[in-house]
Amino acid sequence: SPTLISNITDKIIPSIKEWQCRPLESIYPIVFMDAIHFKVKKDNSIVNKAAYAAIGVNIEGKKDVLGIWIGAAESSKYWLLVLNELKNKGVKDILIACI
Repeated sequence: SPTLISNITDKIIPSIKEWQCRPLESIYPIVFMDAIHFKVKKDNSIVNKAAYAAIGVNIEGKKDVLGIWIGAAESSKYWLLVLNELKNKGVKDILIACI
């Protein structure tokens, strides 16, 4: 039911915001970046969206989802925004970026 969904999202949103704002490690030897495209109904029309994801492998070899972003469509400008956000969260060096 819509009420159940609202109750669940109200409880998890603070945890999601905390995860989104967490500091990241300064060095990731490998970062994988990709986008998934999908269609969304908005205001009685269908629009294209892209979900951008960055997954980092740290020095110990552990994988970590660095972030997920939703944009209008995949573009180099949006990837620049993603990389700047990673930098703002503490990432100083990526040795290999797999795009």
